[in-house]
Amino acid sequence: MAEDSKNGGFGLYVHWPFCEAKCPYCDFNSHVTRSIDQTVWANALAQEVRRVSELVPGRVLNSIFFGGGTPSLMAPETVRTVLEAARENWLWANDIEITLEANPRSVEMARFGGYADAGVNRVSLGVQALRADDLRRLGRLHDVDEARKAFEIARSVFGRVSFDLIYARQGQSLADWEAELTEALSLSVDHLSLYQLTIEKGTAFWDRAKAGKLRDLPSDDLAADMYDVTQELCAKAGLPAYEVSNHARPGAESRHNLIYWRYGDYAGVGPGAHGRLTVSGQKYATVAASAPGDWLARVKAGSGDTVFDAVSGGDQGGEYLMMGLRINEGVNRDRLYQMMGQHLDPDTIKGLMDLGLIWQTETALGVTPKGRLVLNSVIAELMPE
Repeated sequence: MAEDSKNGGFGLYVHWPFCEAKCPYCDFNSHVTRSIDQTVWANALAQEVRRVSELVPGRVLNSIFFGGGTPSLMAPETVRTVLEAARENWLWANDIEITLEANPRSVEMARFGGYADAGVNRVSLGVQALRADDLRRLGRLHDVDEARKAFEIARSVFGRVSFDLIYARQGQSLADWEAELTEALSLSVDHLSLYQLTIEKGTAFWDRAKAGKLRDLPSDDLAADMYDVTQELCAKAGLPAYEVSNHARPGAESRHNLIYWRYGDYAGVGPGAHGRLTVSGQKYATVAASAPGDWLARVKAGSGDTVFDAVSGGDQGGEYLMMGLRINEGVNRDRLYQMMGQHLDPDTIKGLMDLGLIWQTETALGVTPKGRLVLNSVIAELMPE
C-alpha cells in the first residue's frame, strides 16, 4: 500500500474556526468570539504545518485550502505565515491551487488584494442565496447586492472564483430555483457548488424542525426535481456536474476537493481538522482537537491532534469507495482491490447495473446520474460486509 500514497495527489487543509455569527443550518466546527489574536493563531497554525510536514517531508503539494468557519476573517499576514511554513518541507506543484473561503462582506472583501499578494489564487464565496428573504432565513449577514459586488471584486483579483448556493429552501418552488440558478449562471461563473439544504443534528434548524417551527420545506420529490433541473441547466450552460454537488467548466474543477474524492493524502491543520497521511507506507487518520482553546494548548504542548490512527486496508477501500463514487470518473477497480484484498460482489454489481444505477468498464466503476439520486443506498449495497 506504500505506493498508493502517490495516487490522488497531496493537499493541505487549514481550518479557521471563527465566524461573525453562527448560521442556523451549519454543523461545521465554527465559533463566535469577540476578539482574535491573529499573531497567536498565525504562529500556532504555522507550527502545526511544520510539525505535520516533518512527518511526510518532500511530498509534492498540489493544493492548499483555507476552510472554516470564515477564513476571510484571517488577516492576510496570517495567511502568508501559514503558506511560508508550508514551503519549508514540501515541494509546491507548479500549478498549485491555493483556495480561501470567503463571505461577501465588505470588511472581508477589503482583504482580497492582501490574500492574493500572500499567494491565494482561488476564492470560494459563501453566497448561499440570491434572494433577500432567504438570506435572512439562512442567517447570512450579507445582502444580494453585497454578494454580486463580492463576486465582481473577486473576479478582478483572482484567476479562479467559485461560489456556493443552497436549494430546497423553505417555501422555494421549482420555478423559483430555476430562475435563481439561471441568474447565477448568467454571472459568467466557472465553478458552482450547489447543495440541497439538509437539516443536521446539532444545528438551530434541527431544533426548530423538532419543535415544528421549520415549515414549508420542499418535499423529497420536489427536491429531486430541483436536483434534476440543476443538472440540466448547468450542463446547458457548460458547467456539467463533475461531482454530486459541484459543477465546473472543463479545467475549472476544484483540485483540492478532487484530492478528497480520489482518496489522496491530505494534511489537516487547525481546530477539528481531519487528515489522511501515509507515513512509512501506512495510511493514518488524523483528527485535531475541536475547541479552539484546547487546540491552542495542545499545539503549545507539541501537537494539536487527538487522533492518529492507522487505517486498515479494508477501511481504506471503504473510504475510497464512498468518496470515489461521488465523481464522474468513479473508482479504479485494481486500486480498490489492492486496498480491500477482495473484489466487489459481481452479483451485486450486475443487479445495480440492471437497475441503471452504476456503470463498469475493465478499469473503473462509477455511478450513473440516476444512481446519484440514491448514492448512499448504492454505496451501502456495494460495500463488502
